[in-house]
Amino acid sequence: MAQDPPIPGLEHRPSDSPYVERVYRVEPGAPAPARMVSVANSNWELIAWTAEGVTSVSVRGPETRPTVVPMGGGMDGAIGMIFSHGAHLRNLPVGALVDTSVDSPHATDRTFVLEGAEWEIPAYGNAETFAERLVRAGLLVRDPLVADVLAGDTPLLVTPRSVQRRVAAATGLTQGAIRQIERARQAAMLLQAGTAASDVVHLVGYHDQPHLARSMARFVGRKATQLQKPDPDEMLSLLYKTGAQVRP
Repeated sequence: MAQDPPIPGLEHRPSDSPYVERVYRVEPGAPAPARMVSVANSNWELIAWTAEGVTSVSVRGPETRPTVVPMGGGMDGAIGMIFSHGAHLRNLPVGALVDTSVDSPHATDRTFVLEGAEWEIPAYGNAETFAERLVRAGLLVRDPLVADVLAGDTPLLVTPRSVQRRVAAATGLTQGAIRQIERARQAAMLLQAGTAASDVVHLVGYHDQPHLARSMARFVGRKATQLQKPDPDEMLSLLYKTGAQVRP
C-alpha cells in the first residue's frame, strides 16, 4: 500500500486512543498552494486555526463529496483531531454534521467554547489528553462495535439491522458509504504514488477502470491522470491508510 502522501508544512501522526484516529498540525508560515481539494472523508474532526490574528474552532462532519477550498494567504497555524469511527459527541449527532460544520461561539488563541463550557485548545502532543477530558465530562462517547464492524469483524448476538442502525448513529453514514469513501481515498493514495490505474482497480476492489474513474470523480473530484501528474498550485487534503475494510 502507498505511503501517506506528504503535504508541505503539514505534520500528522496516528493516535493510540480508541477515540482518536489521527492528529495533525500546520506550522505557522507554512507555504500554501492556491487551492486545496478537500476529498470525501468518513470521519468527523475538530480543527482550530488562526488566520490574520483571529482564532477559530470548528467541528466538521464527514464529507460525502469533494470541495475546492481557496487557500489565499494560507493560515497562521492549525491543529486538528480526526476522531475514530464509533466515537461521537453525545449532544451533537454526527448525522447532523454530514457535509457541514459547527463553529465554536467563542474562541481565543488558547480556549474555545464547546457544549456550553470553556476548553483549552489541544496541542499536537496532548490531543489524547483532551479527548480523555471530553470522555470524563460525558461529552465524548464511543460504540466499539462500530470500529470492529468497519474493520471487517462479524459481531455475534447482534442482528444486521441493529448493526446498521448503530453504525449510522455513530458515524452519520451507512457501512456502504464508508466503504466507498475509504476505497476512493486509498485509490487516490496509490495513484498519487504512481501506481497504474489498472493495478489500483485490483488492489482496492473496483470492478474495472470505468468504476475507478466514477469513484474518483464522485469522492475525490479528480481524474486518475490528474492524481498521477498533480497541479503544483493545488493539493489534496490529508490522506492516510485506515483500518476500514474497503472490499465488500
